[in-house]
Amino acid sequence: MPTTVTTDRPTATALTPQERQVLSAVGCGLRDGEIAAALAIDEDTVAEHLARILLKLGLRDRTAAVVHAFDCGLVVPGRGPRTRPVKPVRGAVVVRPTEAKIQISLLGPLRAWQDGRPLDLGHLRQQAVLAALALGAGRPLSRQELLDDVWGTETPAANVVPVYVYRLRKALRAGGGTDPVIERGPRGYRLVPGAVEVDVARMERLVSDIGKADRAGEPHETVRLCARALELFREEPLAGLPGPLAELERLRLTQRRIAIAQRKVQGLLRLGRDAEAIAELFSLSAAHPLDEPLAVMLMRALHRNGRQADALTVFERTRRFLADGLGVPPSRMLRETHRMILRGDEAGPGVLPLAGSVTST
Repeated sequence: MPTTVTTDRPTATALTPQERQVLSAVGCGLRDGEIAAALAIDEDTVAEHLARILLKLGLRDRTAAVVHAFDCGLVVPGRGPRTRPVKPVRGAVVVRPTEAKIQISLLGPLRAWQDGRPLDLGHLRQQAVLAALALGAGRPLSRQELLDDVWGTETPAANVVPVYVYRLRKALRAGGGTDPVIERGPRGYRLVPGAVEVDVARMERLVSDIGKADRAGEPHETVRLCARALELFREEPLAGLPGPLAELERLRLTQRRIAIAQRKVQGLLRLGRDAEAIAELFSLSAAHPLDEPLAVMLMRALHRNGRQADALTVFERTRRFLADGLGVPPSRMLRETHRMILRGDEAGPGVLPLAGSVTST
């Protein structure tokens, strides 16, 4: 293997002394834990050094760094033997934060706060990496998974994932905290459990409680929990974030919001609070004019309150939106509800349809 310095990229002289030590250790084949033990630093610092090394030298990945270490003469073949694996100290306790120090909100434009102070999360693609980690709910995501989630088929030319993770680590420690927020293991990157509180996870816990209250026949509690869950939604989920994952999650979380609102409406109707239910349905229907189950719920609620003309107006408005927006006629469900209203049939609360379940997590 050649030991001369390559001429088509920056040399190791661009690195700090500790970065040169890390690059040398990487070239010897040491793992992050072994490098950390040898240099008396933590693994997060090793990962951050490696991310800067790759960026400074224009290298794509760790394998390229190994080759470059030889090319620069930092590692000589046959020298620098691999150290023995570092064994954990018996009885050692790994301290993790017990309370969430950072709040991350995905139910609107991505936002993060630490002790009430907003954090600067960088540009949109970097934010999309954080969103993917937050949606992973503690599951490690490999570099390839993050590339697929955030870039799709538009793979970046440089190895930017470690760089973005490094910058996010710095941003999420802006309040002066020392505990890691993003960790890297054998299977990839993840948010450290307990270090953050994500509003999507909070919403899903409320959804589970809504299902329990609904099955227990407690409409007051159902309505209260639904209202709490809906308060978490600020604007369109993940608004403005690029990438396939953000697109899919925007759709899923929007449907989740509609389903929670419908469950709240059913609870209001069972409690005889028809005026509130109709007001909620009008607001939902205006925001989602092509959603036929919402139109059906509004039509039936209006009909059972003696507002047949208003119910028929909703049908005509929805029919026009479907024709103009999608070029399709009303569904069978919408047409049957229209005929039911024309005949003057009863439309009790027990037959109000739901567009989706909010009892599963």
